[in-house]
Amino acid sequence: MSRKLVAYFSASGTTRRVAKELAKIAGADLYEIEPEVPYTRADLNWNDEQARSTIEMNDHSSRPAIKGSDAHAGDYDTIYVGFPIWWYIAPTIVNTFLESYDLSGKTVVLFATSGSSGFGRTVDNLKNSVAANTAIVEGKVFRGHVSEAELTALAEMA
Repeated sequence: MSRKLVAYFSASGTTRRVAKELAKIAGADLYEIEPEVPYTRADLNWNDEQARSTIEMNDHSSRPAIKGSDAHAGDYDTIYVGFPIWWYIAPTIVNTFLESYDLSGKTVVLFATSGSSGFGRTVDNLKNSVAANTAIVEGKVFRGHVSEAELTALAEMA
């Protein structure tokens, strides 16, 4: 049986709720990608050019530090990675997470939450953060209510 991990970054709690349900359905372990310095409401104000999230997302080389490195993601066969969509891609903290582990030969299934955006350039952007032989699967972007059937379909993408 393959080992599965659901790793997620959640700024407001929306992605956390989806990740917890996915972990139950997929029979996976759960890991929260936490920033070393938590984001404040002001940090997340995308209308403010000086907000931390805006500055990070305008600099694609930005790699916000994460709290801990104990996910042992390399020990899993399948890693579901969840996040909110920011500026049509994953927040750069997700790159930090992926670059922290050797995911050679693993399958990474992406899922995201967004009020209106799709995956945009997310897959291409994240491919640069994993080994060439890591399979990145574009999963699903969830909006609002998430059904058990949708999560089951996502769990089966691996």
